[in-house]
Amino acid sequence: MALDWIELSHFRSYQRLNWHPDPGVNLLVGDNGAGKTNVLEAVAFLGSQRSFRGAPDEALVSDGAESAILRGEFTTLSSSTLVEAEVKRRGGKVLRLNGARSRLADLVEAVRLVTFVPEDLDLVKGGPGSRRDYLDESSIQLWPVAALDQAEMDRALRQRNALLRTGVFDEASLAVWDARLAQAGAKVMARRARMIAATTGFVEEAYRHISESPARVEWAYGSSWGGSLDPGVTAAEWADALSRALESGRQTDRDRRATGFGPHRDDPVLLLDGADSRFHASQGEQRTLALSLRLGLQRAIAELAGAAPLLLLDDVFSELDGARGKALASGLLPSQTLITTAHPEDVPIVGKIWAVTGGLVS
Repeated sequence: MALDWIELSHFRSYQRLNWHPDPGVNLLVGDNGAGKTNVLEAVAFLGSQRSFRGAPDEALVSDGAESAILRGEFTTLSSSTLVEAEVKRRGGKVLRLNGARSRLADLVEAVRLVTFVPEDLDLVKGGPGSRRDYLDESSIQLWPVAALDQAEMDRALRQRNALLRTGVFDEASLAVWDARLAQAGAKVMARRARMIAATTGFVEEAYRHISESPARVEWAYGSSWGGSLDPGVTAAEWADALSRALESGRQTDRDRRATGFGPHRDDPVLLLDGADSRFHASQGEQRTLALSLRLGLQRAIAELAGAAPLLLLDDVFSELDGARGKALASGLLPSQTLITTAHPEDVPIVGKIWAVTGGLVS
C-alpha cells in the first residue's frame, strides 16, 4: 500500500498543498510547529476519517475557512483508490471513494495504514479507554467489516443510555436495546479476542528486536460481565453472557442511568514479563511497548492482506536511544514509510528528505 499523492485545501496550517511522496522512505524535516505532523495527520485522516490526535473534526479546518478538502490516491499492486474527504467547520463530513459516497468500512477495505504518534504512550500507561480503542481500531484494520459491528454497538449503547437517562423505564424498549447491544457487543468482543491472538506474537517479536531483551508480552483482560481473551468463545456465547449481565444489572443501571456492563467498560491490560506494564515498566520500556503494538499490527495486516500497510511515524526517533533507534530501523517492513523529525541526523534510515516550512513541503 502506498500514497501516490495528496492534495490539501484549508487543512490545519495548509491553505494549499500538493505533495507526491516517494514510494519508499520519506523524511519530513522541519522545526517544531512547522507543520510536519499536520501532513501525517492529513494522510491518516484520509485512511481512517479521524484525527490521530483525537481532535474534533472542526479543529482540522483552517482559520477563516468553512471547510477543509483532502484528496489522495492510494495504490496497491492491483488497484488504485481515489479518496476524497470534506470536513465542515459547522459539523459533518463527506467521504467519497472513486467519486462515490462511501462508508468507513469501504474505506478501510481499500486503504490500510498504521500510525505511531507520541501520544500512543497512553496505550500502555493510560486508562483502559485507550487500550479498548486500540483493540477495536486494530480489529477494523484487520477485518474491515468490524467497522459495521462497532458502529452498531455504539448506536445501541447510545440509545440504551438515552433511554435510561429519561427516567421512564419502559421494560419492552429496554429489552430491545439489551438484545441489540448484546448481539453487537458480542461481535466486538469476539474480534477483540481474535485480534489479540493474531497480533501478540508479532508485538512480542517487535519488542524483543527493539529492546534486545527476551521479554514476554501478554494481555490480561478485566471484565465485570465475563469477557475474556478466549478466541474459542463464539459470538453467540458472548451474546448470551452479555444479555444475562445486562438483564441482571438493570436496576443498578436505572439508578446510575448508564450502562454498567459490556465491552465498553472492560479493562485490557498489557503485561511485560507477567507484570502490569502501567506500574512495573520503565518509561523507556513503556514507549518501546507502545511502538511495538503498532509495528505488530503492521505485520499482522501484512500477513492477512498479503502486503504491508503504509506506515506513519511521528517524531519516534527523538524518544529512542541510539541502539533502539537503529534496531527499529533495521526491523521495519519494506513499505512506504512517512517519518517526521526535527533532527534528521537522529534517524538511521536512508530516505527522501522533504523540508517542511511555512506551509510548504519541498
